Amino acid sequence: MDDIAATARVSKQTVYKHFGDKTSLFVELLTGDMAEADDRVAALAAAIPRSNALEPDLRAFARAFITSVMRPDLMRIRRIVIAEAERFPDLASTWYENGPEKAYATFAGWFTTLHARGLLRTPDSMLAAQHFNWLVLSIPLNEAMAAPILDTPPDPGVLHRYADEGVRVFLAAYGAGPAEEG
Repeated sequence: MDDIAATARVSKQTVYKHFGDKTSLFVELLTGDMAEADDRVAALAAAIPRSNALEPDLRAFARAFITSVMRPDLMRIRRIVIAEAERFPDLASTWYENGPEKAYATFAGWFTTLHARGLLRTPDSMLAAQHFNWLVLSIPLNEAMAAPILDTPPDPGVLHRYADEGVRVFLAAYGAGPAEEG
């Protein structure tokens, strides 16, 4: 807290007055960084339910999404939250609600609309949302969690490959082709 107060050029008492405690300060930093990541992809995300070119629009979103999620600062926060989840379960819950859970809800909303429009077959839109998320993110995210975090973001070409393939596999599973008989 001394370092934070010095960086902000305020007294430690001012920091505590504004945030209350270290956990509240960390929650504010966490949610602020996550909101910034959301802002980076918001316009692309808002366009998906109205898309008339679903594959390229999903691909553009997935590329922006994976690039945003894989930022070194967000990867550091993810590691801290996971490492401290047992000691600070409320912090972990806040991270989950503002990150993965929020993304799933957004994607599920898209997929419900796109299903109604006949562009996807997603009768369980939440499961489809979770599949989409992990088809795009799982490999680079899991690799990053097991490697040292660098100060530079991962190679965009590598991330875009994962995004593109995630979208391709998602559309192969959920695309609105001929209805399956069952």
